[in-house]
Amino acid sequence: MRGIVLACGNTQSPMIAQRDDVQVVPTRPGKDHVDRHLDAERLVVVGTDADLAAVALRLLRKEKLGSVALGYVPVADSSVAALWGLSTDPARALDIALNGDVDPVPLVRDDVGGVLMGLGVLSPVRGVGYSDADNVLRGQASRIECTPDPDGGLGLQIRIINKRLIGSRIRVSRPRAFQLGCLPTTAVLDGHKHPRPVDKWTWYRHTEDLRLVRGL
Repeated sequence: MRGIVLACGNTQSPMIAQRDDVQVVPTRPGKDHVDRHLDAERLVVVGTDADLAAVALRLLRKEKLGSVALGYVPVADSSVAALWGLSTDPARALDIALNGDVDPVPLVRDDVGGVLMGLGVLSPVRGVGYSDADNVLRGQASRIECTPDPDGGLGLQIRIINKRLIGSRIRVSRPRAFQLGCLPTTAVLDGHKHPRPVDKWTWYRHTEDLRLVRGL
């Protein structure tokens, strides 16, 4: 099969419903709804950044990153679309996702078994953080943001943000891995809140890139 469209949750539109290559799956679909389609050359996710991350995780776990391309049609505000310059017009995004060229991009993992496609946020933070071997935080920060590095590089872009009365102080680093030990804080990953407070966290670049359809 060349391509399958995965419509996640209540994301069907007339444009999607009229197609015969559409599979309706739950939000943040798991192995029961994704793995049966991993023989396709391309999977197109119609949904949110969290839905896209769930599908990418199945590609990782089934060792399909090298053989299955991933297209994306965002149905809500999307850090992934902003990061990689993807169209947010539904018709245009679907056309690119189905027919566009594939571009390898860094795949970011964490130490609790997940992947990060767009934006990860830890907030508020009081602790010690390292970008690779560099100590980039000792104390507190209003928030820490992580994205895949849009310039490729080592893989991650980390922003440590301290809000002030006027403006914010931002420290940016671009490591292969970021590690944090801290007082319990909240993690929000691709718009989905982690179920428990965390007192340590690691993001790192996977050894294999994600084959993202960008249409470049």
